[in-house]
Amino acid sequence: MNASLQGWGLWIALAGATIGTYICRAIGVLLAKRINQDSEIFRYLSAVTYAMVAALVVRMVLMPIGLLSTVPVWIRLLICALSIGVMVSKPTHRLVPALLTGTVLMLAYGLIR
Repeated sequence: MNASLQGWGLWIALAGATIGTYICRAIGVLLAKRINQDSEIFRYLSAVTYAMVAALVVRMVLMPIGLLSTVPVWIRLLICALSIGVMVSKPTHRLVPALLTGTVLMLAYGLIR
């Protein structure tokens, strides 16, 4: 550990990080009432967010690291397809069942293997 982050330095760094985090959150809460969710900028930010999440999921499925990399690609793709099948069967209320399907199938594969 760096000598400057020992004793009070560590606590000052923690307090600074905490204050910085909560100031950003407080500003977000104050501005939340003024945000129009139907505005173009909000829709753009939502699209970018969904695209980033989709890219991360695809990367996790196709190029995993760690324990998931021991599962064959076709098993990962099959579980994804089954979970997406559950999701599209009734898109309005199927997010949790789709996540549970993927989780249970992956756990079942781990137990069977």
